[in-house]
Amino acid sequence: MNIKNKTQFIEYFTSGIKPSSDLKIGVEQEKFLFDKKNKKRIDYSKLKKIFENLKKNNWSPIFEKNNIIGLSRGKQRITTEPGLQCELSGEPLDTIHEVCSESSNYLNEITEASKGLDIFTASIGFDPFNPISEIPKNPKERYKIMTSEMPKGGKLSLDMMYRTCGIQINYDYTSEKNFEKIFRVGNYLAPLTIAIFANSPFKDKKSSGYLSYRNKVWQQTARGGIMPIAFEEVSFEKYFDHVINYPILFATRDKNYIKPNGQTFKDFILGNFKNSKEEANLKDFENHLSTIFTEIRLKKYIELRSLDTCDSGCICNGPAFFTGIFYGPLDEVFNIVTKWKKENVINAYLESTKKGLNTELEGKKMYEWGEIFLKISKKGLIERKKLNENNKDETIYLKHIEEIIEKKTSRAQLLLNKFELTGNLDFFDNEKEDFSYSGL
Repeated sequence: MNIKNKTQFIEYFTSGIKPSSDLKIGVEQEKFLFDKKNKKRIDYSKLKKIFENLKKNNWSPIFEKNNIIGLSRGKQRITTEPGLQCELSGEPLDTIHEVCSESSNYLNEITEASKGLDIFTASIGFDPFNPISEIPKNPKERYKIMTSEMPKGGKLSLDMMYRTCGIQINYDYTSEKNFEKIFRVGNYLAPLTIAIFANSPFKDKKSSGYLSYRNKVWQQTARGGIMPIAFEEVSFEKYFDHVINYPILFATRDKNYIKPNGQTFKDFILGNFKNSKEEANLKDFENHLSTIFTEIRLKKYIELRSLDTCDSGCICNGPAFFTGIFYGPLDEVFNIVTKWKKENVINAYLESTKKGLNTELEGKKMYEWGEIFLKISKKGLIERKKLNENNKDETIYLKHIEEIIEKKTSRAQLLLNKFELTGNLDFFDNEKEDFSYSGL
């Protein structure tokens, strides 16, 4: 159904409102897969073998034309990114206990499915080994279009597509006002998120000069960064008005892709998109929302996207930290961060990729802000009273962050220390090696 009425698009966001008793947590995690012999990224033929092996665990194939591009099992999806990074889109879950279990099960499944294929994985946010020219390309049609279009709006866009891996955490909202608070807090805390979860210090087999080179890349990616409206009062309508002014990246009709021509989604809504005779519908709107690559974005849930990918333990810690805040004393955090000046937040956001926990914001270093917000998060998790089978609440997953903040040292710095000792990156070779904070 084609839609011109603004209200019908805004109702898309309104329909995502959930009761406080039904709030879920969803985690999407990307993973690099490398050939053990030469550290090259695996090609499409080898990825298909992994998918074939995973089918034994009740995963069903997803096809685009004749190409297998992913797998599904219930509400879980395994998909492939532009450079054949493998991504799990997890099921919306009730507790961090479930999130952590899902993550661990998935990583075990990938390990098992990779046996005999000479593959190893590396829990890192930026490919430390391979130049873009040597990375295999995904056969998905949308990625062909993006490879052509994205560099026009950001000089590191192709690095983003082909050489990065991240973690995305999805949260529900209970009202329009609740959405605004989560959206704005998530953006204000982007410098802290980058600093705590920095895990991409290498590029081209050497130090990149950054603790989170992945986030540096995303900051210079088309359609990325902190959305400017994050520093103002925000409503569903304001979000809609902002995002429809992004150019269309692609549209689909009858499973065929319509290429862009620089026009905005607003042109599409008004029936002025010259590459299609049809007007925009809600499916087009959904597609458009998924092509906006800001630190926080809205669909029928809120996506937090600033974390470098990391090991299974860290994947538990990130969702635990933000769940304690977003589903806990959110107002307390909102009242703190909205007193910060926009220019100071932006400056810290840019500096945090290099300075990490030593980045300064409003007179405090990131590790000092980390202590403050960790206490608030812990309080929120205690109040949630979500217990596992051993009668432990969700605060057990904050240990990784507690150690990082206490020692003022991110995982990226630990990897750099390891590199300085060995002079190479061979410590990534062993797929069973634990790169969690205490494992280095």
